[in-house]
Amino acid sequence: MEVPLILTQFLDHAVKLYGDKKAIIGDDRVFTYREMNERVNQLSNGLRKLGVKKGDRVAYLAPNSIEMLEGFYGVFQLGAIMVPLNIRLKPQDYLFILNHSESKVLFVDQDLYNLIIPIKEKLETVETIIVHYHNGTCDEVNYDDFLQAHSKETFEREPLEETDVCSLLYTSGTTGNPKGVMLTHRNNYIHALTCMHHLRVTDEDVLAHVLPMFHVNGWGSPFYYTANGSTQVCLRKSSPENIFDAIKKHGVTVMHMAPTVLNSLIQYYEKHPLKTEQDIRLFIAGSAPPAAFVTKVEEELGWEFIQVYGMTESSPLTTISRIRSHFDDFSLEERSHIKAKAGYQMIGTDARVVNEVEEEVAWNGQEIGELIVRGNGVMKGYWKNEEATMETIRNGWLYTGDMAVVDEYGHIGIVDRKKDVIISGGENISSIEVEGVLYDHPAILEAAVIAVPHEKWGETPHSYVVLRPGQKATEEELIQFTREKLAHFKAITGVTFVEELPKTASGKILKVQLRNDYWESVGKAEKFVN
Repeated sequence: MEVPLILTQFLDHAVKLYGDKKAIIGDDRVFTYREMNERVNQLSNGLRKLGVKKGDRVAYLAPNSIEMLEGFYGVFQLGAIMVPLNIRLKPQDYLFILNHSESKVLFVDQDLYNLIIPIKEKLETVETIIVHYHNGTCDEVNYDDFLQAHSKETFEREPLEETDVCSLLYTSGTTGNPKGVMLTHRNNYIHALTCMHHLRVTDEDVLAHVLPMFHVNGWGSPFYYTANGSTQVCLRKSSPENIFDAIKKHGVTVMHMAPTVLNSLIQYYEKHPLKTEQDIRLFIAGSAPPAAFVTKVEEELGWEFIQVYGMTESSPLTTISRIRSHFDDFSLEERSHIKAKAGYQMIGTDARVVNEVEEEVAWNGQEIGELIVRGNGVMKGYWKNEEATMETIRNGWLYTGDMAVVDEYGHIGIVDRKKDVIISGGENISSIEVEGVLYDHPAILEAAVIAVPHEKWGETPHSYVVLRPGQKATEEELIQFTREKLAHFKAITGVTFVEELPKTASGKILKVQLRNDYWESVGKAEKFVN
């Protein structure tokens, strides 16, 4: 008999083989996989008593916590759909998402409850609000009391098909309302199998949940690390201090994060060097990091650096940048440059870079095209938005909006978002390439490059820069620095010094906000849009 690919099987596997092993650690609490499963059953029984049925949406507004992690499995046992919410949005954003998704129950962390208060009376479908870490300051249901009131016994699950939607993930809405990405059990299940292989996940791993679990289900990590009986450390706040403390205290072996978070770890390490006995591997996704980042992580920290690429609409991971065995004789510099790229396609995915007439670009590292993807991870579509679905998925291919090149060995390198490529005097400029050069300057902590209008060239690169504490640099100095390192047409023509760069919750720099800030600073009413 054929068994459908349903995500609850992963926790079943862990309980059967690793029942008495540490499963999740959060603050001063530790639960084994058997204990975690009992809590999941209590959650499912409680939700059923609230009237949650197959297909209903259950929303979560929480940091990385035990409650968030067990929510995935507790919701899935009912055949309900998880709606993880970005913790850095505004109340009006939550109002739109909760009403648009027609969520029936909302779980919210006590520290974030104040974001729900302004919109509570406008929620159209939410019937029950349950609060994690309830401190008695609100009248909502206490999560711990809610669990204790229900049975730990095996839950009678709803029958499911692998094509049923399991999670609804809302992408950032910078040009209007966010879109809800529908991922199925099959999407996440096969993505998990692929990641287990490429990320080399085993029962010896200790994962620190640095990447927010609301961010594409934490790249699906609650699934494949659970399936393999790995120990998972939930970090409510992913500060460098907390991360380094978890590495020392719990023997962390693997972490997923954005380049900006890695940058903060590197800065922290310079002042607080840490010697680790265990091997540690870092999986980084987002803007391509400078090759110098790779060298610093591997040579100074002694951790393995692995770049991956993905997007919410593809479950998300599609490519990985590990050095394949037949390139072992490459120099350290060559290897670092390869590792800083998006990499090559993972098993179960077909990734291509195509030009405007849908032909694959030459493998010369020069010709730029759009990265398109097809495979088992591609979303079912956008929730209640057929038009956007048809724009994004064409002839079975997901059009990512990321512009890329392919080198002679088949490594894909992201050069920019389609909307972020700078066209100066007819030449295409990668803002990521310019940022990589700026990061080589000793005074620069963070940098982001956007296009700004230019009378002669149409547009040119302009940089927003955060300086390292105690360091100084002038606009003229940085312009000259980039002119020495790059072709002159790629060099920045202006600099805005700022205290910090705007970021998403996962650490991605919000360039659309920088573009808007630029226009406001020059007194223009019109704004760039993402």
